Amino acid sequence: MLATPDHPAARPSRRDAGFTLIELLVVLAILALLAGFAGPRVMSYLGGAKTQSAGIQMQNITAAMDLFLLDMGRYPSAEEGVNVLVAPPATDAEKWNGPYLSRKDAIIDPWGVPYRYRNPGRDAPFEVYSLGADKAEGGEGEDADVYVGS
Repeated sequence: MLATPDHPAARPSRRDAGFTLIELLVVLAILALLAGFAGPRVMSYLGGAKTQSAGIQMQNITAAMDLFLLDMGRYPSAEEGVNVLVAPPATDAEKWNGPYLSRKDAIIDPWGVPYRYRNPGRDAPFEVYSLGADKAEGGEGEDADVYVGS
C-alpha cells in the first residue's frame, strides 16, 4: 500500500514533530540558572589567574634584573625601567649582554600595561609592580596592586 497524505503513515507523528515552545523555555530557564550560579565562580577564577600570572611574570623579571646586575654591576635606573631587559641602555651599552627576557611582551602585565619599576624600592633595592585591573594605586581583588621586590 502506498502512503498518501490521507494515510496515517504519511504524516509524522506528534512525537516526531520536534520540541514544543514550553519544552524549549524550560531548557532555557535551566541553562540560565546554571549560568547564574557558575558564571560568577568562573569570573573569580579568571581574575585570580591574572593576578597569579602577574606574580610569576614579575619573578621572571626579577631574575632577569639579577642577570643585568651581574653584567652591568648595577640594577637598572628608574629611568631605564624594565625596558632595559629587552633593549640596550643608552649608557654602558657595551657591557649589556641582553636581551635578558626572551620576548618583548614579557614586560607587559596581564592587563596590557607595561610593568612598573621603582629603584630604590620601599623594602628592597628595587621593586617591580603592576597596578592591577583598575590601573590605579590601591584596590582590592583583581584591582589590587601586585608587588615583587628583589
